[in-house]
Amino acid sequence: MRRLPSLFVSHGSPMMALEPSPARTFLAGLGAQLPRPRAILMVSAHHDAAYQGGRATVTSSPQPPTIHDFGGFPDELFAMRYPAPGDPALAAQIVELLGAHGLKVTADPDRGLDHGAWVPLSLTYPQADITVVQLSIASNAPPEWHFALGQALAPLRHEGVLIVGSGSITHNLRALFSSRLPIDAPAPAWVTGFTGWVAERMAAGAIDDVLHAVERAPHGEDNHPTPDHILPLFVAMGAGGMPFAAERLHASTTYGLLAMDAYAFGGE
Repeated sequence: MRRLPSLFVSHGSPMMALEPSPARTFLAGLGAQLPRPRAILMVSAHHDAAYQGGRATVTSSPQPPTIHDFGGFPDELFAMRYPAPGDPALAAQIVELLGAHGLKVTADPDRGLDHGAWVPLSLTYPQADITVVQLSIASNAPPEWHFALGQALAPLRHEGVLIVGSGSITHNLRALFSSRLPIDAPAPAWVTGFTGWVAERMAAGAIDDVLHAVERAPHGEDNHPTPDHILPLFVAMGAGGMPFAAERLHASTTYGLLAMDAYAFGGE
């Protein structure tokens, strides 16, 4: 079976499911560029063990519900469903695989797919005919923990599992809501300075710098006042394996401040 890359995608606003944008167009064409996976493992910024009593979980429902974990959006968005089947056997395998690396994760038979998972998936695999499980981040754990999580998951790429970290390469909602920029507004220098630095350090294979981009990159804390949306990137990086190889698949912004970069790691 052909080895799949691991991916990081920026999921931006839930409105990406409805509004035209360069990032939406990119995600809508992404599935056709990849070998068809037998299953998908989503690591979403909105599934956070720090808010689950520290309990990291993986979804194990055979039919995970669609979670509308947002407010103030059009009814059309709340009416959307992503009815992909779950994969309890894969969830059990993930629990075992991570446990063997000293990473405690438990199966959750009740939790569904949040918008960090189903919004990009509804564009990339709109038929919802590939099984999906979702694994939590832990925003109270360091970048290295997330990188190790990805390293432990890397063997799944040889078994037809597409590992996708879904977050955002920049994510300052306070600035976003206060600026109220149009969807096609140009990005300010404090956004492009950060994303450009990350892209350069990725290309140089400087893993430690990228893991600590919030502290080391220009305007790191301005773009990530909280770490949750960059942590899925580190899982995807770890899952790409060694030697480290990163490819920037897409770069654009929505509303000026939400950079929508996407990366692939460890492809053929």
